[in-house]
Amino acid sequence: MFRRRLKTRQRQAGLFKVLFMAATTVGILTLAVLIIDVLKDGLGWLDWQFITSYPSRKPEDAGLLSAFFGSLWIMFLTGLFSFPVGVGAAIYLEEYAPDNRLKRIIQTNINNLAGVPSIVYGLLGLALFVQALALGRSLLAGAFTLTLMSLPVIIIATQEAIRSVPAAHRLGAFALGATRWQVVRHIVLPSALPGILTGTILAMSRAIGEAAPMIAISALVYLTFIPGNVMDRFTVLPIQIFNWVSRPQEDFWHLAAAGIIVLLIVLLGMNAIAIFLRNRYQRRHEE
Repeated sequence: MFRRRLKTRQRQAGLFKVLFMAATTVGILTLAVLIIDVLKDGLGWLDWQFITSYPSRKPEDAGLLSAFFGSLWIMFLTGLFSFPVGVGAAIYLEEYAPDNRLKRIIQTNINNLAGVPSIVYGLLGLALFVQALALGRSLLAGAFTLTLMSLPVIIIATQEAIRSVPAAHRLGAFALGATRWQVVRHIVLPSALPGILTGTILAMSRAIGEAAPMIAISALVYLTFIPGNVMDRFTVLPIQIFNWVSRPQEDFWHLAAAGIIVLLIVLLGMNAIAIFLRNRYQRRHEE
């Protein structure tokens, strides 16, 4: 009886292993086909003139300079607003807030907000920042909108990083007479910093690749200047790519593919920075 059950479990384990490998292979192959297709369509149009030119109605003269700088603006402002608020909220919830019903309600809503579609945040940004606060369709309104979208992810990632700090480290510091803030500042945050930075950069990567919230707040699709301050109109790479894809001329589709390559490079660069910072601070903390 035991041997029969063991053989049955081994067959089931082998079957699921094959199924999981097949699912992984299908996902990797699909991604590879998409990337190869984008590279084939866009590499021929990706040059310095494309990077340094403004959008144009003529495909041969069009570029993404304004969209690229608009994305940099949005990324900087969103990080400036979301990082301190998200990390501060996570520290309060994990280290200071009493474990009561209110905290559980807040935690549940934060988890739910992390899964809300991005277009909902765009509509909220349109109603709150663009209209109610009269910020207009500016960089500031766009950054606040993406901040709302990024905050739940940053809070959850920071909480997970804080929870990963061994309780013995906290108790040892308290035993030596340290205050709670001293424990948080000198024990918890240095240990949790790799996870905090990784979660923040990944949240920023998601935000910078979103087109729906920016379309909802009516960011421009045709911009021939670089924003000079936070109240200027703007466009971003996903919107510029969307605009080119929607054009009937085939040359604009090639421009969209080149724009996708630039966006992928930016996102891969941000993920590489996240991995580098995580590994660096982990090694420093272990030493």
